[in-house]
Amino acid sequence: MKVIRTLAVLAVAALAWFAHPSALAQRMPLVTVYKSPTCGCCKDWVKHLEANGFRVDAHDVADVDRIKQNLGVRPQYASCHTAIAEGYTLEGHVPASDIKRLLAERPKGRGLAVPGMPGGSPGMESAPKQPYATLLIDDQGGARVFEQH
Repeated sequence: MKVIRTLAVLAVAALAWFAHPSALAQRMPLVTVYKSPTCGCCKDWVKHLEANGFRVDAHDVADVDRIKQNLGVRPQYASCHTAIAEGYTLEGHVPASDIKRLLAERPKGRGLAVPGMPGGSPGMESAPKQPYATLLIDDQGGARVFEQH
């Protein structure tokens, strides 16, 4: 009996989802991305965010470094694209799961960074996989490991 009730609940939830697929997307935070118009891995990172439920507003800009400077991203944390979500800066190939955790926990700090372009990170799946860390950048420009991948 419990199995039938569970299946019925799941069926109703699935019908609600298919009837209103944008309902979840409307609740997910908006991520505003600044990237080069010619960078393929940036486009792949945007697809990663969208596949994980984020709404994305991507902007192709001629000078991504100027955006980084305006947001206070120090060179040692830089990567190929920069984004903003709910007041946090996101630098580089930050996994969607780390962004979700950041927005749920809301730690003090400027945001998250995955410096460089580590192979195997979201958007860099075609490169040989290597371990990397997502860093939480503090307001003074220091950092600590937020998540190890």
